Amino acid sequence: MQKIIDLRSDTVTKPTEEMRQVIASASVGDDIYGDDPSANALSEYSAKLVGKENALYTSSGTMANLIAFLAIGRPGESLLAGKSSHIWYSEAGSFSAVAGLCPYPLDDDCGIPKVEDIEKTSRISGNIHQPQTTILALENTHNYAGGIATAPADFAEVAREGKRLGLHVHLDGARIFNASTLHSVDVKEYTKEVDSIQFCLSKGLGAPMGSMLCGTSEFIANAKKWRKRLGGAQRQVGIAAAAGLFALQNNIQRLNDDHKNAKTLFELLAEKGIEVERVENMTNMIFFRLPKNRLSSDEFIFKCSQKGLLLNAMSKDRIRLVTHLDVNEEDVEIASSIIAGVLSI
Repeated sequence: MQKIIDLRSDTVTKPTEEMRQVIASASVGDDIYGDDPSANALSEYSAKLVGKENALYTSSGTMANLIAFLAIGRPGESLLAGKSSHIWYSEAGSFSAVAGLCPYPLDDDCGIPKVEDIEKTSRISGNIHQPQTTILALENTHNYAGGIATAPADFAEVAREGKRLGLHVHLDGARIFNASTLHSVDVKEYTKEVDSIQFCLSKGLGAPMGSMLCGTSEFIANAKKWRKRLGGAQRQVGIAAAAGLFALQNNIQRLNDDHKNAKTLFELLAEKGIEVERVENMTNMIFFRLPKNRLSSDEFIFKCSQKGLLLNAMSKDRIRLVTHLDVNEEDVEIASSIIAGVLSI
């Protein structure tokens, strides 16, 4: 049977046998009453890990981001976010549709907005004609900019400018552990600069579902009510929480393997004449453009799938490849050959 190599995303990972055993033996209770021991352990561990007072389990990163905005912003206020951030680009406009926030875009092509753009774009003068800016949302690593892991010093400079202006600084840290691992720093080097953070358990960390929202105890208490309003409160969530805790305790350091495999794949594709996007501080993502006047992205992806390789198109000609714990060095070698073969390079 042909092995399927799935490079569509790091969300496609399957629980390992050891994680499945942890799930099967998880202690559970009613989380709404606060008596699910696995959920409580996950929240306590997560908060301590990122240096915050408290943490809340949510169904997804998108939900965690939305809850953060609902807990802090009020309808009619404004939110600053990168124009190519996941919040802006891939969360169905929830910050405006549900939270009622007016978004202002920032240039984040290099993975993070420029410091000088924060004050320039903010509406903080008290002008009655403009929506008051209350939130600055940052992303690290940055998905659509190429999986860039912004360095701690650069990240801190931008976050501190938001704080100087009196904004609540929220970090969409879906893959923040990829950033801390790449730069060999404690994740607190990033999280100490922000008021709240969400990180995903279900991407490179390998849990089957869930994200954590972390911040002050007051913030999390408010967030918990908003989670309830959104229908995100769950009962015996310990079976998922146990997997998340296992992922945090066992799968952070191994993200280096994903970065190594991504680098290998990048080099193999470049050697085969494919114009791969070169980005600084690359993590587990590789992007390249399809040659003009050849295959459409749909045709290219279909032909690759016939050969056992699953890929994702981020636009009509931009392809993304993501390495993860279910992909090894042999897989990336095979993947590079399939891609080159389909493109007839």
